[in-house]
Amino acid sequence: MRVGQGFDVHRFGPGDHVCLGGVRIPHSQGLVAHSDGDVLLHALTDALLGATGQGDIGQHFPDNDAAYAGADSGELLRAVWEPLRADWALANADLTVIGEKPKVGPHREQIRRSVARLLGVPEGQINIKATTTEKLGFTGRGEGLAAQAVVLLLPASARA
Repeated sequence: MRVGQGFDVHRFGPGDHVCLGGVRIPHSQGLVAHSDGDVLLHALTDALLGATGQGDIGQHFPDNDAAYAGADSGELLRAVWEPLRADWALANADLTVIGEKPKVGPHREQIRRSVARLLGVPEGQINIKATTTEKLGFTGRGEGLAAQAVVLLLPASARA
């Protein structure tokens, strides 16, 4: 059994949407990033890499590599997860978006379905939460979004 945790942050900038968990959510701003800026999938990718002792997302997909400019974070997640599936099974992933806006509640189930699809697991193994920082700090001032992820991996031999 292995546990991994991930964290990611991106600031707001020009744009008309944010990507969260592979879902495009209308918003008055976008997220500034080398890829599509999906903080939730970046945190999840880091959690999977951490659980398996394989570093972090920046080591695998450097932000100074033009090959990843504008990259779909779902594809980056799949590139990490697919080879891990031979040895590991996801017991669960608990994901938290941190920010004032956009509100995650109306999109929660769509995000949950998207993450489950990307990982090839039942939706019941994915939990999506959101919280604010009560208007404190950069997320509270509406300057950006953050996300945290925790995963529990079991040896693949434990699959039912």
